[in-house]
Amino acid sequence: MIITGINIYRFNIPMEPFSIATGTMDHAQNVFIRVHTDAGFYGVGECSAFPMIVGETQDTCLVMAKEFARLWVGNNALDIEARMQQLHSFTAGNTTIKSAFDMALFDIAAKNAGLPLYKFLGGAVRDIETDITIGIGIPEAMAEKAAHFKATGATILKVKLGKDALTDVERIKQIRNAVGDSMRIRVDANQGWSFDDAVLALNGIAPYNIEFCEQPMRTWYDDRLPELMQQSSVKIMADESVYNHHDARKQIESGSCHYINIKFSKSGGMLEAKKIHDVAALHNIPCMMGGMLESRIGLSAKLHFAYSSPNIKFYDMDTCMLGHLADPCVGGVKYNGYYLKIDDVPGIGADADENFLANCERFTIE
Repeated sequence: MIITGINIYRFNIPMEPFSIATGTMDHAQNVFIRVHTDAGFYGVGECSAFPMIVGETQDTCLVMAKEFARLWVGNNALDIEARMQQLHSFTAGNTTIKSAFDMALFDIAAKNAGLPLYKFLGGAVRDIETDITIGIGIPEAMAEKAAHFKATGATILKVKLGKDALTDVERIKQIRNAVGDSMRIRVDANQGWSFDDAVLALNGIAPYNIEFCEQPMRTWYDDRLPELMQQSSVKIMADESVYNHHDARKQIESGSCHYINIKFSKSGGMLEAKKIHDVAALHNIPCMMGGMLESRIGLSAKLHFAYSSPNIKFYDMDTCMLGHLADPCVGGVKYNGYYLKIDDVPGIGADADENFLANCERFTIE
């Protein structure tokens, strides 16, 4: 099956401002692609640039997307490993935009097989309940937001921390007081703490029954994670410290994490995400399905992957609930409260709304 052309779209999604330790986003800087084939159908892919985390912007993604498209036209869409190796041989890094191309190939392969992607990957439907994220703010406002989420049926909170260790402890204290003992609370420092602050904050929030903390320190302190693991009574999840399965192996074998967060924007897509999953499973390290600010298109691919990945035990799949002010997707995943469902149709089962695309800048490579 030959790739005949690729459409690339600047896929801006307006949203309410969302703050983490490293910055604030007021719109989702996404890219959407359609990879066309001589079989008469196309595959869709979406990625969400989060420059303060992964180092790619929407503009860098668009530039590289055009380069990648030129490499792929005329090649076999069903040879996923060869197509992705073309991209890796052409340039290092750029995992965010690579993930959109990877996604489109898996969509094509599943459509060609006449199967929903999760069945193509050998998975099965199971109950998946997402957490809901609270961005950094003053403690009182975060506690109010937590109480609101509890009232809407949420049972799992993910709380962004990493600005100031002492205030972070106060944030968690007020949130726990606002929601009571029944809700699960996990936190994400987004690399915001020093080693000493991490020790202070993690042991300060431990009495409030915290499930785990994602990425407490900058990746250049990875060598100190084993020491932190010994001093912290809160379990540690590696996020930015794991982009690929080699990172996962190093984190696990050095005793640097209890869990791993898998994101397509870090792994470059499902092909490498599966390798991370398998390395973690081999060592009995549970994983989380995470993401950036994808629409329901990218979220649909993540749900299929989660269905087919039994070692994914935690779900941070609330991206479309984090203040998106537009829904550019047709079909795809649906929320039933905080549970996710998707129809059994071939491929990813999601596409972009043509009315939304009409207002997007577009590039075509043939």
